[in-house]
Amino acid sequence: MRPPTEDRRRPMTRDEIIRWLVEQDSEALGSLWRRADEVRREHVGDAVHLRGLVEISNHCVRRCAYCGISVNNREIVRYRMTPDEIMECVRQAVALAYGTVVLQAGEDYGIGREWLTDLVRRIKTESALAVTLSLGERPDEDLAAWREAGADRYLLRFETSDAALYERIHPSLPGRSSTRFAILRRLAELGYEVGSGVMIGIPGQTYGSLADDLKTFAEMDLDMIGVGPYLPHPATPLGRGGLPEAPPGEQVPNSELMTYKVVALARLVDPDANIPSTTALATLNLKDGRELGLARGANVVMPNLTPTKYRALYEIYPDKACIREAAAQCGTCLSGRIEGMGRTVGEGPGGRRHS
Repeated sequence: MRPPTEDRRRPMTRDEIIRWLVEQDSEALGSLWRRADEVRREHVGDAVHLRGLVEISNHCVRRCAYCGISVNNREIVRYRMTPDEIMECVRQAVALAYGTVVLQAGEDYGIGREWLTDLVRRIKTESALAVTLSLGERPDEDLAAWREAGADRYLLRFETSDAALYERIHPSLPGRSSTRFAILRRLAELGYEVGSGVMIGIPGQTYGSLADDLKTFAEMDLDMIGVGPYLPHPATPLGRGGLPEAPPGEQVPNSELMTYKVVALARLVDPDANIPSTTALATLNLKDGRELGLARGANVVMPNLTPTKYRALYEIYPDKACIREAAAQCGTCLSGRIEGMGRTVGEGPGGRRHS
């Protein structure tokens, strides 16, 4: 198969994307990795931006069929961090020279509009950090208030563009009418940098469906794209094997290799986006999964700032990498790995650069 098109004005077709998704030849894939790395260098540079992740709550009202913090999981201890605990993590982010703090939680309505508004204002008053929120589907009034308070970015993964597959893994709440795509459009209208992404290898996900996801990234012109392998928690319906696979030859594997392919293709279809090399990749390959993601199109890493007493309780999937490392240890390790690749650690908030 030929390398990705050199004509950057012509978007990749669905068939081209599918051919890359099923490609197994290592020489051909080498050309994909090189092209994704070249496009990354041309559009976002060599800096790797560190986003300090704070998992502020593991409460969630959703019944996602794969997620360990689903409301249906009665076996986990629930927590919600206090503002002072969160601010201590913010101060660590500043001390470690991160440019962004990411506040992530389940869809937790114990995190009220005013509570988070006050917290965002406090972070913006006491630091120069960009604030990214990843709190699930929230009412428009919440999203507008948090943007007005100074939140810069919002992450909301659509997980799959296949509506029927999405409903099987992510059942709707009663009375909920807005789709994730409608919320993503509204976030952009409010002035957020908008991030989304998908899981790779969901049972029932075909190569055509995953190609449609990648085309959707390009059509939405996302500011941030996060992709990772499907890793169901064992205490969930899907962790117990509750969803049939696609027909033979059509099912996307939830493999490390497939994740690299999607990272590389995401870079090619949306060249300016910020794309993380995720913790899930490091979970599949602790030795050098993050580095390989960075070498194949990614330009962001999200070191964990969550206090260690809470990290194991934010178990959306099992055996997450680095849950026992202290924040400073994690930051030092990642900085060393980045510099060892000949890349630099990014300075400042590292927002999207439109070329």
